Amino acid sequence: MAALQAFLENDILGTSTWFWLAFIGIVLTLLVLDLGVLHRKAHEIEMRESLLLYASYFSVGVLFGGWVWWELGAQRALEFYTGFLVEQSLSMDNVFVMAMIFSYFAIPRLYQHRVLFWGILGVVVLRAIMIGVGSALVQEFAWILYVFGAFLLVTGIKMLFSREEAHPDLANNPVLKFVRGHLRVTDDLHGPHFFVRLKAAGQSKTVLYATPLFLALVLIELADLVFAVDSVPAIFAITQDPFIVYTSNIFAILGLRALYFALAALMHRFVYLKYALALVLIFIGSKIFYHGLIGAVPALLSLGVTVSLLTGGILLSLFKTRDQPHHPANSGSHK
Repeated sequence: MAALQAFLENDILGTSTWFWLAFIGIVLTLLVLDLGVLHRKAHEIEMRESLLLYASYFSVGVLFGGWVWWELGAQRALEFYTGFLVEQSLSMDNVFVMAMIFSYFAIPRLYQHRVLFWGILGVVVLRAIMIGVGSALVQEFAWILYVFGAFLLVTGIKMLFSREEAHPDLANNPVLKFVRGHLRVTDDLHGPHFFVRLKAAGQSKTVLYATPLFLALVLIELADLVFAVDSVPAIFAITQDPFIVYTSNIFAILGLRALYFALAALMHRFVYLKYALALVLIFIGSKIFYHGLIGAVPALLSLGVTVSLLTGGILLSLFKTRDQPHHPANSGSHK
């Protein structure tokens, strides 16, 4: 019993083991409920269900932040909430890219949740690696924070004054070409399967083929990796606590994936969100230099500024586009 208690109280990256185990348990429970109960049978997720799922994930994230407040103090909880909101906001552009990927491979809405769900498992691992590396760099080289700050400032300014939207060229994506060059890939979908066994031309035995569903999963994982280049420095500019950085990231991504089906149909209305995000990045980047020259910015003030900017951008967007028609997410025909 003493050995177990010592293990649970052991420090991992500045936080007790039992905090990490509690977080992992919550995430695993959410994923099992999601796939094993709510979506055991494939079906099209409509806007109402998407919003309810998001509300559930968001509520769990908020409650987790409350637990952090109770156990670890207000400072770390406010940092969690700030990172939670910033990560969700920065990842909204990823929704547009995911919609493009599904359209390119003509993935019907019936199977999109399956791709997004299994993509979460990759995100959990990839973010852990990136945040672990980032944490090690920050601890070893304190000046790396100023590099993060400068990167966020430059990114925010470019986003603020950019007039053109970047559209990824999926047909010439090198990762997609590599996968196609090293795996057999079917031309058509085979239900909800990522891989199927089929007879190749001139062969009597079946061989393993990847399906377009697997290609979509690969590109969605790649898209998250690209977007993490912005979001990981942003959260490290808010806090250098690995536990807060990682948990706020994962809870935000879980919620955003649930909200995808509602957002994909409404993204055209968030016309001013990009500018709000740009201002958030500039604010967060400036915080690092302010901290080094003058002093720390209070966590509550940081959270208040972030919430105000994002809320203002969303409300202004919805007001300006209130007469625009609803655009349901659709699927294209390219493979």
